[in-house]
Amino acid sequence: MSLTQALGTASAGLKTSQSGLSLVAANVANAQTPGYTRKTVETATIAAGGDLVSVRTAGVNRLVDQYIQRQLRTESSGGSYTELRAQFYDRLQSIYADPNSSTSLESVYNDFTTSLQALTTNPSDYSTRANVLSSAQAVAQQLNNMTADIQSLRENAEQGLSECVSNANSCLKGLAQINSQLTSSHTDDASRAVLLDQRDYYLDQLSNLMDIRFTEDANDSVAVFTSSGIQLVGAQASTLNFDPQGTITAGSQWSADPSKRQVGTITATNSSGGTIDLISTRSFKSGKIAAYLEMRDTVLPQAQNQLDEVAAAISRALSDTTTAGTAVTSGAQSGFDLDLSGLLAGNTMKVSWKDTLTGETHTATLVRVDDPSALPLSNDLTADPNDRVIGIDFSNGLASAISQMNAAFTGQVQFSNPSGTTLRVLDDGAASTSDLVAATVTKTATSLSGGTAALPFFLDGSQSYSGAPAGSYPQSVGYAGRITVNPALLADVSKLVAYDTTTSSGDQTRPNFLYDKLTTATQTYSAKTGVGSTGTPFTGSITAFLRQAMAQQGESASGASKLAEGQKMVVDALQQRLDEGAAVNIDEEMTTLLTLQTAYGANARVFSVVNEMLKTLLQMM
Repeated sequence: MSLTQALGTASAGLKTSQSGLSLVAANVANAQTPGYTRKTVETATIAAGGDLVSVRTAGVNRLVDQYIQRQLRTESSGGSYTELRAQFYDRLQSIYADPNSSTSLESVYNDFTTSLQALTTNPSDYSTRANVLSSAQAVAQQLNNMTADIQSLRENAEQGLSECVSNANSCLKGLAQINSQLTSSHTDDASRAVLLDQRDYYLDQLSNLMDIRFTEDANDSVAVFTSSGIQLVGAQASTLNFDPQGTITAGSQWSADPSKRQVGTITATNSSGGTIDLISTRSFKSGKIAAYLEMRDTVLPQAQNQLDEVAAAISRALSDTTTAGTAVTSGAQSGFDLDLSGLLAGNTMKVSWKDTLTGETHTATLVRVDDPSALPLSNDLTADPNDRVIGIDFSNGLASAISQMNAAFTGQVQFSNPSGTTLRVLDDGAASTSDLVAATVTKTATSLSGGTAALPFFLDGSQSYSGAPAGSYPQSVGYAGRITVNPALLADVSKLVAYDTTTSSGDQTRPNFLYDKLTTATQTYSAKTGVGSTGTPFTGSITAFLRQAMAQQGESASGASKLAEGQKMVVDALQQRLDEGAAVNIDEEMTTLLTLQTAYGANARVFSVVNEMLKTLLQMM
């Protein structure tokens, strides 16, 4: 080998060693930098005439196991989802409190029923009466506070969605910029490796926010899609938009119909201006965004439904009275007369008849409606899975309402108004295709001294609670946040006993009625509460429903916590496997540094020897 070749080889060795040393320095300096992966120099030898004469830097390698990396992104999305759900469930549990705690809804309700039990044995005692009202106020206040706390959690979820969308846009924009740089760059050096690190960092962050899939082309640029197949990043990035709606109430719900939607939605706008709603296309199945949406639109509304159902059950138990119709005949027809005096919007008439041709018994619940915009009513307005719910508009009087009833039943059951406020319900008589089985009317008491034990103990703000359908949703929605003890009852505690002007102060009729209705009387509860199902709704006392609801919440919270713990173990294990190859190990870098320093010193020594040899040659000339 000539001296010139030796110099060239040594020079190439020095450059290669310098590249390696620079990478070692970068690795050590960025050991704690998020998204940074360990890098090494890839070298290649140069041959001439069959001999190896030099070396060069062929490229920079990132030590990343891409298979594990893809798995980690998928599991990280699930980890973010389960962790956030567990956090929200934990906060929801703190609202419900420990069932054994004195501050739990069940305990406060039990205090109320215990005070009523005391009233049944000593109805004339003023302090006992006052204790009933104070414990009733505690129940109402507890329901009010829990409602406020649940809606506050929903607002937190709304704010979280806004932050997630902002972060997602930063990732999408960053990925588009890196795609452009990778496409225009044709080198395979450290700068490209850094771009790939940045690209992976954005993908990792985006995976925590939502479940994504992506493809990679020959230039290492990526096209990113939602799980539903909507492209978010290519040559350009789509922009995600979120329109928070401000204060959230129990009635605030998401809807694909913009005119009905009362919470924020997430849309994607592509480079050509096209917009698509990502919630309606079910683009979020995992990640933080999916967890926030589930909490805001499903879990927390269901918790609110449970509170509203409790509030409605308590109110109706004490104020509603169901009266069977009086049997009547009219020629060949037979049926019942119902007294509709005092019927409020939301009160019902229930009719059962037997189809004589099939032997099947049918039931229909007719609901008084004073707001025509609430029509038609859904069958799930009542918890009974076997009845047909028919909304009847009473805003134009009884005659108009009866016409609507007859139109709804097409002759099988016939309605008329023989006099006053009487509704007559008859079968089809000579046709003999239907036989009426029963007819009842349920009305809400509006007076404390109406002559019956029922009374409007609780009110919806300043009005009676009857579950009236109105506008977008019935009166029951958010009722737990508005329930209050009737101020007229607070002003006159004697009405806890006196149901008419002749009632003695020691009469036990009303106290017994109140206690029995709240402890032993059974009701059927809506499947929207998550307790029971549409086909087999939960039926039982208010106490039994409360216990079931709290147990269901506890089980859900426990399940969410266990799922989060399991998912965390999976994510941690994958992260550890990825870090074993990709993370910077200072000890390994020091070993590599010593090797490179030795190589650098050897090449430098070649320079020194060649320099001495050249000096010797010059002296000989």
